[in-house]
Parts: sequence; C-alpha cells; structure tokens
Amino acid sequence: MIRKLQAVALDCADPVRLAEFYAELLGGRVVADPDDADWVEVHGFEGTPLACQRVDGYRPPEWPGQERPQQLHLDFDVDDLEGEEKRALALGATVLERTDQLRPEANWRIYADPAGHPFCLCLH
Repeated sequence: MIRKLQAVALDCADPVRLAEFYAELLGGRVVADPDDADWVEVHGFEGTPLACQRVDGYRPPEWPGQERPQQLHLDFDVDDLEGEEKRALALGATVLERTDQLRPEANWRIYADPAGHPFCLCLH
C-alpha cells in the first residue's frame, strides 16, 4: 500500500525560478538538492510538496488549446480571491480566465505560473 504522495513534480526550463514562485505564493521555502541542480522542491506549506524539474526543450502547455494540452493543474483554496490574485500576478503569474466573472456559480480563477502551467485560485 502506498503511504503518501511524496511530491507533485512540474516540468520547466528553470526549476529555481519556478520553485521561488511557488514558495512565495504558498508561504513555503525552496529546498535545493545539492546533488541535482535540475530538481528543486518547495516545502513548508500545508499540503504535498511541489518539485520543479528542468526539462531540456521544455514547452509549456497551451490553455485552453489542445496542441500542447495541460497534463495537470493545481487548485489552491484561498480566503481572499482578489488579494491572492494580486499577489500571484506580482509574483509572475498571468491570468488565463476569470471564471467567476464569466459564470455566476463559479468560485475560481485560472492562471498560468511563470513556466506556463495552469493553476486555479478557488474561493474557500
């Protein structure tokens, strides 16, 4: 039986930059692997650690297109959607869709991290 999910790994061109983005966004800390510069983790927040791994020739997913579809996305619960959006954008995220403004029943917005991975901020 599997004990726990150890990490969620995100492919990227610059693992340090992406790890720094998520560390700031989540209030965590960057943990570099002294033996592998291509693998950087983010720890110290509630939830499963994130890992950022360098991939040569990395190309981000296209959203909402399907030529290079997303293979996963991350959802984060927040208490203040407007405030957390401002923080995410200041850290380097870009808005993909303000779903809550398109559909009244929606409580989330979709962004891309600096490497192009989609993630959602969801009003808790």
